[in-house]
Amino acid sequence: MAKRSAPEVNAGSMADIAFLLLIFFLVTTTIETDSGLNRKLPPIEDIEDPPIIKQKNIFTVVVNKNNQLLAEEELTDISDLRALAVEFLDNGGGEGEEACDYCQGPGDSKSSDNPDKAIISLKNDRETSYRVYIAVQNELVAAYNELRDREFSRLFPNEGMSFVEANKKYSDPRTSPEEKLRLKPKLSEVKLLFPQKLSEAEPSKTN
Repeated sequence: MAKRSAPEVNAGSMADIAFLLLIFFLVTTTIETDSGLNRKLPPIEDIEDPPIIKQKNIFTVVVNKNNQLLAEEELTDISDLRALAVEFLDNGGGEGEEACDYCQGPGDSKSSDNPDKAIISLKNDRETSYRVYIAVQNELVAAYNELRDREFSRLFPNEGMSFVEANKKYSDPRTSPEEKLRLKPKLSEVKLLFPQKLSEAEPSKTN
């Protein structure tokens, strides 16, 4: 009696099915990305005698555990923070050697002398939400960029772009070395006019 052969399983379409499933999972799967801040920390320097900083040259920003924002000890909405920071940085209240001839602020003698002296001090509570922390940081950095954009357009009107756009172009690896070499001194000049001095204090824990 002849043996019955086992039926063969047609596996010809299995590869196609596996490939379609792979595409399905690739299309439908969402990959969460962490939002964060790009910061380059300054090098550690041994300073024996730290410079004396006038209180009027410090703009204090505090975020408490309830995610409330206080600018200069006044309860402030985050939508107003950028304008307040710009006014402080661009105040130009100094006289003599500390005067600022390019500042367009009110020149209040009780506020910052010039952008080189102006420091923004940020402090948050350990229970502050990460979303609010990032939003506050973004508004403060945007204040610097707003002023840098103004000065870049004033000094280099023929460039046809803002400081932020020029800096992005400079950082783009696709930009030619010749173009980077041309943009670098212009970006550095504007950064000197409004140096980003954003000091972040150790977060506090509210009992």
